[in-house]
Amino acid sequence: MTGTAPQYTDVEGVNGGVGLTAFLVAAARAIETHRDDSLAQDVYAEHFVRAAPACADWPVRIEQVPDGDGNPLWGRFARYFGLRTRALDDFLLRSVRTGPRQVVLLGAGLDTRAFRLDWPSQCAVFEIDRTGVLAFKQQVLTDLAATPRVERVPVPVDLRADWAGALTAAGFDPSAPSVWLAEGLLFYLPGPAETFLVDTVDRLTTDGSALAFEAKLEKDLLAYRDSAIYTATREQIGIDLLRLFDKGPRPDSAGELAARGWSTSMHTPFVFTHRYGRGPLPEPNDALEGNRWVFARKPGP
Repeated sequence: MTGTAPQYTDVEGVNGGVGLTAFLVAAARAIETHRDDSLAQDVYAEHFVRAAPACADWPVRIEQVPDGDGNPLWGRFARYFGLRTRALDDFLLRSVRTGPRQVVLLGAGLDTRAFRLDWPSQCAVFEIDRTGVLAFKQQVLTDLAATPRVERVPVPVDLRADWAGALTAAGFDPSAPSVWLAEGLLFYLPGPAETFLVDTVDRLTTDGSALAFEAKLEKDLLAYRDSAIYTATREQIGIDLLRLFDKGPRPDSAGELAARGWSTSMHTPFVFTHRYGRGPLPEPNDALEGNRWVFARKPGP
């Protein structure tokens, strides 16, 4: 893979608001990729960042950040996204090795797991997101002559529409075990929308399936408005995450899944910092304090 992806001025669906956060995470993955102690490798991430005018001057290596790891955004927050990427990579690969051969990425954004992970044979990865997001990603990957390592099935549909119908029409089989991922998605949705999404996943899954998602537990998100991470993100790249997060009450999706027979576990990100030996640790007025990573499995027969 050589060369640099050209810029695309018409990046519908990803050039502002929640869509722009996909580039924040891509830049974080690029920075993580180039670290000597990298937790996750994504050689495509920096090309997404460079291809969109809104973020073409963002750093993709920690050496490009004047204060390096002392920068709350490109140091600590980016390392958080690197840690999350690794933990969820491991979850997906561990899950498919127990039998499921269908993987569904909800709000896939600029996810490149179909291209960078070593999947078992006969797996299919379904990527659900808006048409403009998937089209932008495909343009960049095509320019890089990137080849997926698995059967990759883009499903261009908004999660507010009949995405379940679009998914099954694309070849997803609800009667076979599957693995699902909602990474950095649910806290942008109103509570009822999260509940509907989780209910739909439950309806489309059979025994032996698995789901991972990220949740936020804060009762008052605005209490962290002046935290170093949110302040740096707002001031350095103009993304006010607290304006994008839904402010309504959050459902207990993990509890609801447990009530339906799923086995669930909930962890702080810091558990994985200790597991992998690197990543963010707690600090005062910490915007990461309420973040939880939830792993759920529908017991097999």
